[in-house]
Amino acid sequence: MLEDPLLLARLQFALTAATHYMFVALTLGLAPYILVTQAVAAVRGDRSRMAAVRFWGGLYLVNYGMGVLSGLVMELQLGLNWSGLQEVFGYSFAAPIAVETMTAFFVESTFLGLWVFGWDRMGRWAHLACFAVVTTTAYASAWWVLVANGFLRHPVGFETVDGVAHLTDPAALLANPASALAFGHVVTGAALVGALVIAAVSAYHLMRRDDPHGIFRRGVRYAAITVTLLVLPVAAFGGTQFEYFGEAPPTSGLTYSAEEIAAIEATAEGGAAEVAGLAGETTMVLAWTLIALMGPLMLLAWPFGGLDRWRWFLAPLVAAPLLPYAASAGGWVFRETGRQPWVVVHHLTTADAMTPLSPGTALVSFSLFTGAFAVLASVTCWLLVRYARLGPDGGPLAERGETASEEPAAPVHPF
Repeated sequence: MLEDPLLLARLQFALTAATHYMFVALTLGLAPYILVTQAVAAVRGDRSRMAAVRFWGGLYLVNYGMGVLSGLVMELQLGLNWSGLQEVFGYSFAAPIAVETMTAFFVESTFLGLWVFGWDRMGRWAHLACFAVVTTTAYASAWWVLVANGFLRHPVGFETVDGVAHLTDPAALLANPASALAFGHVVTGAALVGALVIAAVSAYHLMRRDDPHGIFRRGVRYAAITVTLLVLPVAAFGGTQFEYFGEAPPTSGLTYSAEEIAAIEATAEGGAAEVAGLAGETTMVLAWTLIALMGPLMLLAWPFGGLDRWRWFLAPLVAAPLLPYAASAGGWVFRETGRQPWVVVHHLTTADAMTPLSPGTALVSFSLFTGAFAVLASVTCWLLVRYARLGPDGGPLAERGETASEEPAAPVHPF
């Protein structure tokens, strides 16, 4: 492996992309819950729910920082290791990536900054509107990334002139079914990630009988409902994508002839990719099955007070986030290995997309990128766990001073 630059580059991208997605999924999963909770708190003037917004918002903020940082490194990596992709498809594939960058790093980060530093400095409706923009742009960023990813699997809306792909039909690019189905799958899957992270943190505090504001009782109930309702849509969006796995894209043959395509696919090394794809599929299905069982069990325990008091029931929920993360990573591996040996199906092979690298250079790149991501991910996970354990009074957005000790102005509602 150390002598194969292509394998090192592919493995580097796989590890860094999977790490980046861990934080993206939690961002997408937490944002709607925080937004709805803040909206209810603003309408009712409910300090208990506003304490929840500060607590979950603090975790969101820490997680968002890693998501932005790893996203920047991902784009740097695309330029360094995959220059062939940029040279041929820079005017088509790179267009949605550029829009996503402007959305995430300008609009979203600006309004998140206003939200973080605007506590008690702006009206409650203006403050709520800031996070509404943050939530909207987070999902818009995910959409643009999946437009680019869908183009790789099902390239549409372009023509090749002198070996360079030029975008000719933006509407076809945006309406690409491969992108739309992937977006539905990612959004519902991210909601499961967010719900089970909320369940895990809530279960930890409920076992300790530490819930003065009712934050965690509401959180675990939200998780029970969300997991039960979304587990089937996740599978439906994922399963519908199968029809595009083996289907030739509508622009096939413009870059390679049918004979060349058949020869490339026949001579491609499929052993490692097939094993990785099978492992990813098995992991995805097994994790999804366990999640599908979890939601109904939580609903059954709810009427008997099990979501609040049964320690033996709450303890496994602390490890519950491992399941949607495993399912997401396994599904991504399965999806992406199914495209090999192509980066852009029937138009650009993975080998031609890669920057020419010596084995030594590829090894240095692999070591630096994966090492940096491992350190950053470890520090971020440690911070998330630390602030989650500290509870609403110890998070980065927790109220300080006298106001933190005031009693809630409104009663604590069960949900």
